[in-house]
Amino acid sequence: MSESGGAVTRRVGVRDVARLAGVSSQTVSRVINEHPNIRPETRGRVLEAMAALDYRVNNAARALGTRTTRTLGVIASDATLYGPSAGIGALEAAAREVGHWVATAYANAADAASVRSAARHLLGQGVDGIIVVAPHARTLPILAELTPGVPLATLHGGLGAARQADAAALAADHLAELGHERIARLSGPEDWLEALAREAGTTRVLEGRGLVPGLRWVGDWSAAAGAAIAPAVAAAVRAPQGPTAVVVANDQMALGLIAGLRMAGVDVPREVSVTGFDDNPDAAFYSPPLTTVRLDLAGEARRCVGEVLGHPTSDPSASPVLVIRASTAAPERRG
Repeated sequence: MSESGGAVTRRVGVRDVARLAGVSSQTVSRVINEHPNIRPETRGRVLEAMAALDYRVNNAARALGTRTTRTLGVIASDATLYGPSAGIGALEAAAREVGHWVATAYANAADAASVRSAARHLLGQGVDGIIVVAPHARTLPILAELTPGVPLATLHGGLGAARQADAAALAADHLAELGHERIARLSGPEDWLEALAREAGTTRVLEGRGLVPGLRWVGDWSAAAGAAIAPAVAAAVRAPQGPTAVVVANDQMALGLIAGLRMAGVDVPREVSVTGFDDNPDAAFYSPPLTTVRLDLAGEARRCVGEVLGHPTSDPSASPVLVIRASTAAPERRG
């Protein structure tokens, strides 16, 4: 009996599953450990019995025999920002699709000691691989040194970085097609890989169209940073030959910039067009609604999970999408 007077509930074990499925305990263990030489009908009976009994796999015990915990480590730097938080959610969903879970450790990506501590914490849990969300340029060498033999991937690195650049290029192309020739930039932190990729995509378009890259400011991804930079942007917009559009590296900075420009008396988009990046859930409700670009984050997450597990996904990410809203318009011709 339990202390509350009820019956003690015994944890369901492998033998219980075997008895219900009509197989041996060894067969149940092979199904749990994904042994390839199990007949489909036998596997099906075992899985049905596990579900009927609410059998829960003990990953710690399972790891003793298989050297896998079915857990992937994720290192993230700032879950208060939309991009990293959405990335973590997408990675967890992608991992669960293939029977894995996610353990997340947060680190100050600018601090080598913090990154090392996060990596050691995950390695101590026996994770099967590590995925880095929104890494700084110096994060990867540190992790590569600490995690030899442990698969490592970055959500916004490699192929992901190329898609980041392509997405940013869509916004710059859109502004150029509207007739903007003086396009400024509000970039993300200079040591973030995704900021570098987005900057590269914008620069590629401007140079490809023969446009001289205009003024550039750098923020920390936050709406507060966009608002703080707004007075300088407003002064530039009102100057002779000032920018008529600003490509912003994420939606949150674009939100702050638009709010700050409004306070300075600068109309968006009549005096200056503004684009963002991410298409966060609030972007359609900004004032004005924000023109931005959207990545297939779910597809990128599946790519990373497949990469660290050694079976690259056959479901590639969709191409980035430009979402046109009211924050962009053709430039007003200045006399």
